[in-house]
Amino acid sequence: MDDEFEDYQDVLSQDGILLKQAPSTYISFINTIGTLYVWESIENEGSTMKKRFLEWKPNDVTVDSDVQDQEWAVVNTVQKRVRTLSGNLPPDYYNRLKNLKIGFDDIKSFRIANNNRLLTFFDGASEVMCSFLFQHGNCEYLVEVLKSFLKLGPSRRDKHLFVVYDANSPEYQELTKTFAALDLKNDSSLWTMFKNIKEHPYEGSMEAFSKVTNYVYRSVDPGDTDILPQDDLNRSLSEIDESITQSGGDYEVVQQLPQLPKRKDFPRCRPVTEEQWNAQFNYEGQLEDVESLKVMIFRGGISPSIRKEAWKFLLDYYPWNSTAVERQKLVGTRSDEYYVMKLQWKSFTKTQEDNFSDFAQRKSLIEKDVNRTDRNLDFYAGDNNFNLQTLNDILMTYVMYNFDLGYVQGMSDLLSPILMLLETECESFWCFVGFMNKLISNFDIDQAGMKEQLGNLFTLLSFVDPGLASYLESHDCANMFFCFRWLLVWFKRELSNDEVLRFWEVLWTGYPCQNFHLLVAVAILEHERHAMIENGYGFTEILKHINELNGNLDMSLMLNKAEGIFYQIKEADHLTDNIRFILGLPILGIQNADSHESSPFDSPDVSSTGTNGTQPRCSVENVRISPDEMSFDRSINSNFL
Repeated sequence: MDDEFEDYQDVLSQDGILLKQAPSTYISFINTIGTLYVWESIENEGSTMKKRFLEWKPNDVTVDSDVQDQEWAVVNTVQKRVRTLSGNLPPDYYNRLKNLKIGFDDIKSFRIANNNRLLTFFDGASEVMCSFLFQHGNCEYLVEVLKSFLKLGPSRRDKHLFVVYDANSPEYQELTKTFAALDLKNDSSLWTMFKNIKEHPYEGSMEAFSKVTNYVYRSVDPGDTDILPQDDLNRSLSEIDESITQSGGDYEVVQQLPQLPKRKDFPRCRPVTEEQWNAQFNYEGQLEDVESLKVMIFRGGISPSIRKEAWKFLLDYYPWNSTAVERQKLVGTRSDEYYVMKLQWKSFTKTQEDNFSDFAQRKSLIEKDVNRTDRNLDFYAGDNNFNLQTLNDILMTYVMYNFDLGYVQGMSDLLSPILMLLETECESFWCFVGFMNKLISNFDIDQAGMKEQLGNLFTLLSFVDPGLASYLESHDCANMFFCFRWLLVWFKRELSNDEVLRFWEVLWTGYPCQNFHLLVAVAILEHERHAMIENGYGFTEILKHINELNGNLDMSLMLNKAEGIFYQIKEADHLTDNIRFILGLPILGIQNADSHESSPFDSPDVSSTGTNGTQPRCSVENVRISPDEMSFDRSINSNFL
């Protein structure tokens, strides 16, 4: 394989790709994020065939401590520093990174799984060559690119497996001769049929049905004379498709977008009272009906008098099924764990910090962020505020708890309301850990989690309000970056402190679906659609308008609208599996696998297990494709692609 990229051009590049399986040479890069490329040789004089290969390049990234714009730049993908005695990078450091390269001549099949996010390539012996997990987006575009230069077809026994056919194989040549013997290209009536459908859709279609019936029962009518050029089959079919969606010929077919059901109203209820809360516990201090309690919290939130205790359950400090005695023991255990971790960083000497650049970098970033977090609130106001020091200590201890993530801007916003409510350092830390476990993908080093959420937000908006989605797309706003701050810290900057408490506890219940915060964002955008469209706002104006909503949102109304939108989507006849997947609804393509013919991209999640605790039959690790089966599939299907 030629390594000189001057003779190649990239036809595809996609970032956020996790390497899941690879040859042993690349074992150190397993579960590493990188960028996937498809390279194609540039045509030169005398060249007869283009060469193509797949390449995966690992990213080596770290947090940028000099980020100044907290509103947008959460993580920068900058190259990680490698310390030397001189302070410089080794000259061959980047050359040591091994890029995984695979020629398409060696790929004999590939399989799509995990709802179009996992792509596995196989060689001729059905052995896994490599496997990639698409952390944001999916592999649909890559598959379309592969189809443009590979002859592919789905396996008869596994619709998620695509077989690569070799045009030079004996089986392929034999079948080509067999189908050529049918002489379909010289069938005059066939071409005339296509021409008539193009010029007169209704009459042509009726005539075509008549001819099909005539062909089945008797023979094809030989009287048609006007013949289209034989090489124009694909062009003719595409022109026919265009003619029935435009005003060509005597008739026009008007397509009507499917409509959502009527939206229902879901007014907010009263908060869960202290009496209602206490009634949920049995004599051992154990909650008896957790799901009913979560529904009550979702419907109305929690009364301030019991919020401290309730949040410890919602944020997984207390297990939902724990007894009073178990919780009392847990408090002591968690306290010991916390202060051990705190002592670790507190005991660092100045020399240790100087020799531990990553730690010093994160410590500096935390100090800067703490000094500008919620200083307008009395709890954090003034100089030498003890609560600011506690906020700093909790964030520093979290660095020791999860050093791979460490600290990223925005995390102080998530901790601030928790500390203000609980007022105790240890409990605030563990509740913050529980919150971060729910939002940790928001702080991915390559922003993959945020990109995925923004993409999902646009998908939901397109389903609920296609007009607004189309407007945003036509004004280069389909990336939804103006909603970045909403999703990063769950509307913390848009709401008052009291509203944040009520809003977060509603979302923590997990009802009525997963990613409910995205439906809240859809509800807000829908509420503001008139202002954006009527004023012809572009990205800059939309961003300014969104930022000006700070303090002007009626969160109860938005929750009401968002719940109504959810049930609209759930009851829609045209609900797609993509929307179902985003909201955590059952995927029809998985539920009715025997009776429902789904797309290859509707594959079940290979990481999940069956109801009996066993791995699903289609787990990638358990898939073995027989070479005989692959050869059989190539022979049967090659002429139907």
